[in-house]
Amino acid sequence: MAHLSALSPTRPLSSRSFALASSSSSEDEDDVPLPFPTALPRSDFLAPDFDPAEYLSSLANRHQTLEDLRSDLRERSAAISTELLELVNSNYTSFLSLGDELKGGEDRVEDVRVALLGFRRTVEEIKGRVRERGSEVAGLNKDLGGVRGEIETGRKMLEHAERISALEGRLAIGSTGPDSDDSDEDEEDDAGELEGAVGSNSAKLAQLANEYVTIDDLANEIGRETPFVRKMEERLTRCRNTILLDLGTALKEAKKAGVRGQAKLLKLLSIYSLLDAQADAVKTLKSN
Repeated sequence: MAHLSALSPTRPLSSRSFALASSSSSEDEDDVPLPFPTALPRSDFLAPDFDPAEYLSSLANRHQTLEDLRSDLRERSAAISTELLELVNSNYTSFLSLGDELKGGEDRVEDVRVALLGFRRTVEEIKGRVRERGSEVAGLNKDLGGVRGEIETGRKMLEHAERISALEGRLAIGSTGPDSDDSDEDEEDDAGELEGAVGSNSAKLAQLANEYVTIDDLANEIGRETPFVRKMEERLTRCRNTILLDLGTALKEAKKAGVRGQAKLLKLLSIYSLLDAQADAVKTLKSN
C-alpha cells in the first residue's frame, strides 16, 4: 500500500509532462519561417494588356503579406524613377555635348548647300528642255494632223474628179436606151411596167441620180469655196442638167402611157425628189 501510495502522485505528473511536450512541438511548427517570395518579374508589368486588379488576383498563392507587397511595389517604383532619371540625365548630357561635336562643320554644310543649289539649277534646266521639247512635239503633231487632213482632202479631190469623169462618160452614152450590159435587165423591168411603151430606163436614171448626189456630197466635204470644187462645179452642173433632161423625157413618156405608166411615173418623181428638183418635175408635168 505504501508502495502504491508513493507511486500514485507520480502519474499525473507524467501525464502533464506529456501534454507540455506535445504543446511545445506544435508551437515549434508554427514558428517555422515561410519561404521567402521571389521578386516580381519586370516583364509582367510590360504586357500591353496589363491590368493591376487582374495581376493582384493572380498573386493569391504568393506567400507574402499585403503590406510587404506594397513595400515591394514602392521600392520597384522608386527604382524605376531613379533609372528613368539617370537615362534622362545621360541623354541630356549627350544632347548638350552635340553642339561641341558639331563645331567646325560649317564648311561641310556650305558645300552641301552649294551642291543642292547646283542640283536644283540642273533640274530646272532639264524641266525647261522638257517643256521646249513638249512644245515642239505638240507643234509637230499639229503639223502632222494638218498634213493628214490635206492628204485626205487630196484623196477626196481625186475621187471627186474620177466620179465626175465616170458620170460624164455614162451620160455621154445616153440614158434613154440600152448603153451597157446591166441596162438590159433594167430595160426588162421597165418593159414589164409599160409593156414596151416607154423607152427611158428609170432604174438607170436612179443610178445616175445617186451618183450625182454622192459627188455633190463629196464636194461639200472638200469645200465649195476651194478652187478645185469651183472649177469642177461647171462639169457637175452639166451632169445634173443632163440627168434632168433625161428625166423630163422619161416623165413625158410615162405620162403619155396613162395607167400603164403610173408606176414608172412615181419612180421618176422620187428621182426628182432625190435631186431636189421637184419644181422641174412640176414644170415638166404642166408642159403637156
